[in-house]
Amino acid sequence: MKNSDPLVIEIGEREAIRLATSQFRSAPSTLVGPGDDAAVVGLAGSNVVITTDTMIEDHDFKLSLSSAFDLGYKAVATNVADVAAMGANPVALVVSLAVKRDTRVSWLMDFARGLQAGIDELAPGAAVVGGDLATANQILIAVTAHGDLAGRDPILRSGAKIGDQIAICGTLGKAAAGLELLLHEDPTLAKSYPELTAVQLRPTPPLHTLVSGLPGITSMLDISDGLSLDADRVATASGVQLALDSSKLLGFAAILEQAADSLQSRDGIKRNPMDWVLHGGEDHGFLVTLLPEVSYPGFKVIGSVQAGSGVLLDGKPLPPGGWDSVAD
Repeated sequence: MKNSDPLVIEIGEREAIRLATSQFRSAPSTLVGPGDDAAVVGLAGSNVVITTDTMIEDHDFKLSLSSAFDLGYKAVATNVADVAAMGANPVALVVSLAVKRDTRVSWLMDFARGLQAGIDELAPGAAVVGGDLATANQILIAVTAHGDLAGRDPILRSGAKIGDQIAICGTLGKAAAGLELLLHEDPTLAKSYPELTAVQLRPTPPLHTLVSGLPGITSMLDISDGLSLDADRVATASGVQLALDSSKLLGFAAILEQAADSLQSRDGIKRNPMDWVLHGGEDHGFLVTLLPEVSYPGFKVIGSVQAGSGVLLDGKPLPPGGWDSVAD
């Protein structure tokens, strides 16, 4: 009797890829999708945005916390956020996946469904157009995303100018709080705050609010590693100083206060929600600088750009903190 859920290595690469790609739909820009040596994508503009991101088991995620569906969704979210941060529309993703020898076909199918769900919700004009499948000692997910600028200039980190407003589009601190809840030894904590853990497991960058080509944005960056660190990157690239106002960040912190209190009640360790707001990453919202006269729904102004270097919080230097992908 055949196993209804065989191992990936038992059915082989060809059949595994056929099953996984059966979960994907095409997009108008896809001229040649999975099946050939390379994909062919038709774009309206001459300039293409390309980004890539890698997720490694036990470094970037834990299988005990993230389902295959979660990982597929998050792999899409992290990449399309980078494309959108450049002012482009996501159009194509190439997905390379290394699975362990004991990985079941059902896991692979759930991962593929997560990829497609992420595309459907975050980048409906995009499609998975190809990739690769292999085995390794750890699960490794590598996605390369392509975006169409449609004739527009890219939005760079180096575009911030003195006098610009600093704003946030999206959430701050929720993913970091969610991760701490998920990692706590008391499993009931994570179950009590599903909104926070969901941002960690399946982030939803506000691409629908951030319309590509939105006039008045002078610089932009996907907040993947933490506000303090990513703000420092903008300041360095633009040769300016980003002055943040903590009073404009209190609303982000207030949402996290109950979770901080719940954690403290379990282990006696006091958490400051503002630390999550300033230094927690993976919400995948957007840090933007805007012309002084510009105002948009969904953008929260948190400071201003001025002459100098680095980042200030209430006039005092704010050292960059957050996630370092190559640190221990």
